[in-house]
Amino acid sequence: MPLQMNRDAFITCAVTGSGDTTGKSDKVPITPAEIATAAIDAAKAGAAIVHCHVRNPETGAPSRDTKLFREVTDRIRDADIDVVLNLTAGMGGDLVLGGVETPLPPSNDGTDMAGATERMRHIAECRPEICTLDCGTMNFGHGDYIMTNSPVMLREMASQMKALGVKPEIEAFDTGHLWFAKQLVEDGFIDAPALVQLCMGIPWGAPDDMNTLMAMVNNIPQDWIFSAFSIGRNAMAYPAAALLTGGNIRVGLEDSIYLSRGVFATNTQLVENAVNVATNMGASIIGPDAVRERLNLTKQAPQS
Repeated sequence: MPLQMNRDAFITCAVTGSGDTTGKSDKVPITPAEIATAAIDAAKAGAAIVHCHVRNPETGAPSRDTKLFREVTDRIRDADIDVVLNLTAGMGGDLVLGGVETPLPPSNDGTDMAGATERMRHIAECRPEICTLDCGTMNFGHGDYIMTNSPVMLREMASQMKALGVKPEIEAFDTGHLWFAKQLVEDGFIDAPALVQLCMGIPWGAPDDMNTLMAMVNNIPQDWIFSAFSIGRNAMAYPAAALLTGGNIRVGLEDSIYLSRGVFATNTQLVENAVNVATNMGASIIGPDAVRERLNLTKQAPQS
């Protein structure tokens, strides 16, 4: 597939994530007020979409608390700038084995397994325009943690997203995840054209070299819409890589906490850098209304 640069791109800012980053940088937002402020500032800097997790305000640990999601989304909706809301639905599929000799029972430290309806509870209440669907199971990182998403679980979650009028953002960490995503569309669980996020460089999914990125891109149907990001030292180069391969941009402190070597970033700075990269390459950055039209999004009110 030849390179076809995307000249009308949107930026997603993933403002906090669920990783162990709060102890590494004081720029990572923790409380609902901090997360919402970071999202609003990212929107003002040029992000059309904000992707939000929530954290325990006291400890910074990842959370699925619906009240925290509701506070974050209410604050963003009440802001003086428009932005597309994208909430994670990846929490609740976390399995940490008990060790190499005694894998069962799983460890209580980090294991969080929940049913489809529980994983979707905050989506049903907050009604964002987009929520994520991690489209597979994989060894995630260097320990005993496994990100678990069975085909049955993914079909049920996709069905609930469709019933709620929320567009799935397929999180693809390897080519097999794209294979299953195409099956979900074929079987009617997800409407075409689908929205895909290529998650590159996460051990042990797809590495973030250009050959693998192009393999991922070449597995996406031409009418689908995708973004791409990488974690770590290649994160700052991926806005350019995403645009050159025809995609859109994702940045944010979920993926990288650095602006440059040894310099901690804010979400706003990462968005501003992405805007500069895109405009210097000759691309235009589109806003939330254009994104809604392109993705056929439904803007909804939360449950009262």
